[in-house]
Amino acid sequence: MAIKYTKLTRAGIKALPVGQTLSEHGIYAKRKANGDVAWGVAAMVDGVRIHRAVGTEAEGVTREQAERAVETFRTKAREGRLDLPAGRKNHRRFAEAATDYLKRLEETGGKNMKAKRQHIEKLLVPYFQKYRADRIVSFLVQNYVQERLATGLKQATVNRELATLSHMLRRFSKWGWIKHENIPEFAKGNEPRKKIVVLSDDNAAKLMAAAVADQDDRLWLFVAFGLNTSMRHSEILRVQYAHIDLDARRVFIPQAKAGEREQPITLALADMLRRQRAMDGEGAVWVFPSRVAKGKYPHRLSMAKSFLRAVERAGLSPSEVTPHVMRHTAITRLVRAGVDLPTIQKVSGHKTLAMVMRYVHVHGQHIDSAIAAINSAFPESITPKLHTPSISEPVAVALSA
Repeated sequence: MAIKYTKLTRAGIKALPVGQTLSEHGIYAKRKANGDVAWGVAAMVDGVRIHRAVGTEAEGVTREQAERAVETFRTKAREGRLDLPAGRKNHRRFAEAATDYLKRLEETGGKNMKAKRQHIEKLLVPYFQKYRADRIVSFLVQNYVQERLATGLKQATVNRELATLSHMLRRFSKWGWIKHENIPEFAKGNEPRKKIVVLSDDNAAKLMAAAVADQDDRLWLFVAFGLNTSMRHSEILRVQYAHIDLDARRVFIPQAKAGEREQPITLALADMLRRQRAMDGEGAVWVFPSRVAKGKYPHRLSMAKSFLRAVERAGLSPSEVTPHVMRHTAITRLVRAGVDLPTIQKVSGHKTLAMVMRYVHVHGQHIDSAIAAINSAFPESITPKLHTPSISEPVAVALSA
């Protein structure tokens, strides 16, 4: 059926004053200063405003050609809808997908939600909102990084934002919102490595004593897990009694960074868990159950506040000693004990041996042995006389002059 025009008629265009525009059915005509008429497209296609100049009457462009241009855009949009997920009439835009992403993570107990929400709502959505979720390409991400760094931000700060973006896109793919091949490739920039903080045996004992004395009746067990397994904060809090084999001294971890794994535990921790299980009763499910009877989540999501109290009570530095320091401490103990790298990787759950090597480079036994080989004190050669200027030295001559 032909489109009926009431404004963009021959008579309407002929009467169009200089500088004025007529718009109808997604196309427009504008009278230029030289009397020529410029044709263009100004239409909404799949929720996106398309604005394109088609040409002028002097160039032979007519209303019909502007109509064909609009239809071309709409045809391309229809072709783009051929691979839409079931139940969708159009592709998710980045802003919509970001909102749904945050909602899903909130419902499933996602980690670092405060930081993720800040990155997404204040930075990523304002920058990428006009794009489809499956059209975030490497070039766009590189431009984002350059603009952020140009404001004077450190690479480490931008890397945290990229980590959020990467997690988002991988979840989009997992949930069927975009295809896996639409995830762009981008790498984080190099940043100075943070110092690996490790607790001494004395400080570890102080931390455990402070945890035992805390009002939180599970904090001591949390610290015991951290120091006896090298498990991550979230991994510890998701442990269920059904996943623990006390005889084999293994904990099954279904959700971990490098995928599910069997986590070995020490004899001491196994004894602690055996006693705690007896106290909790056979019906207990979670080792760290929610403190709220009808809470949103069945288990604890964080022990940060309780841990901070223990750190302060133990006289340690809150800015340095975080729950993750227990993981550093446990891995470092394995390195110093001379345990082979594949075994350390099995215990720590690292994805690659390269990540374990960071601890070896800093705390390896071979480092201490190597530096001992060049130990030179020269105690008898250092005397006060060597550092006392004589009367014949230049200093004395200058004074007499």
